[in-house]
Amino acid sequence: MPEPARPALSAEPLIALYTYTRTATLELCEGLAPEDTVVQSMPDASPTKWHLAHTTWFWETFLLTPYLPEYRPFHPQFGHLFNSYYYTVGTMFRRPQRGLLSRPTLAEVRGYRAHVDAAMLHLLEYADGDDEIAFLVTLGVNHEQQHQELILTDIKHLLASNPLLPALRTTPSPPSSRETELDFIAMPDGIAEIGYDGDGFCFDNETPRHRVLLQSHALASRAVTNGEYLEFIRAGGYTEPSLWLSDGWAKVNAEGWQRPLYWSEDLSSHYTLGGPREVDLAAPVCHVSYYEADAFARWADARLPTEAELEHAASGLPIAGNFVESGFLQPIAGGGAGLTQIYGDVWEWTSSAYSPYPGFKPLRGSLGEYNGKFMCSQLVLRGGSCTTPASHMRSTYRNFFYPDARWQSSGIRLARDQ
Repeated sequence: MPEPARPALSAEPLIALYTYTRTATLELCEGLAPEDTVVQSMPDASPTKWHLAHTTWFWETFLLTPYLPEYRPFHPQFGHLFNSYYYTVGTMFRRPQRGLLSRPTLAEVRGYRAHVDAAMLHLLEYADGDDEIAFLVTLGVNHEQQHQELILTDIKHLLASNPLLPALRTTPSPPSSRETELDFIAMPDGIAEIGYDGDGFCFDNETPRHRVLLQSHALASRAVTNGEYLEFIRAGGYTEPSLWLSDGWAKVNAEGWQRPLYWSEDLSSHYTLGGPREVDLAAPVCHVSYYEADAFARWADARLPTEAELEHAASGLPIAGNFVESGFLQPIAGGGAGLTQIYGDVWEWTSSAYSPYPGFKPLRGSLGEYNGKFMCSQLVLRGGSCTTPASHMRSTYRNFFYPDARWQSSGIRLARDQ
């Protein structure tokens, strides 16, 4: 189905955007049995059923309850079960135990979604000219798009944990490819501006726009490939402590890391949402932690870029690439001149701590908990991935994860000082 344009303040585009997003979420779940949607494979991942309910809770909590006086919550305890981390809204069921929620059933969660969707459409029919509701709908859409990506990455971790290695669905085979030469493209020094300053939507953590000083540097023309990472493995990269940050080396030894997540022991295949596939040596390496990305960069006589370097490089480029809409659901080999794969394929780790921009102010009220309170001990990733909706991406978008995270579609772009 074609994607609607971003909304104006009238009801029709808001309804189109809302309906498209809610339908897209359910389409991602096609191919899952009810049993698949209940299981939680690790504390950082959530069951698909929980994602379906939580995104519904978001609309109920932040739009229906405050803006539709006649609305009555679907179930008195769903606010507790499906609140994620909004302490100012109420209590929440513990994240590591979400897999214990066999009830409500998937059918009941779908009923919850239908109940909330009907009420939301009623609300939006009378939302003409209400800029606050228009903003909250756009925020809710972007929130749900984040969970669309999490549905895919979380279910991938679950299915890969099954000895049967079942596929989510039949995915197209990536186009035939060969590894293109990696070049380093010189980028000038000087004062640049980063952060969002447009008229459309952005998250609060992308603001305010501000000046940064860039030193002379060079960015790799593409993402690091599976073939290049395989060289790192075979050269003993996972056994050489001098390449690793102290915390990373401790993690390698504690977890027994020897290769990217989902790679087979013989390094010839890896699990994808289409089932096991031969490792494409020309495609970007994926499912590596910040620690692995940093160690590889050191081994390659390079470093990871800063988020300012990547944003400045990406700001003039069209937002195009291998996003979730391509259907591959895995990185594919790129090509072409100049900077490629800036968008899509893999989220690229940066060396930048996830911290507030100068003058940052979170959203007012409970929605201020969305981003700001996580600005500690995490690293920024840029560019989107093969599991990201294309319309969700901006050059200023800041993703963030802890440095040991591997289950997200994260990869590597190199940089060098000039």
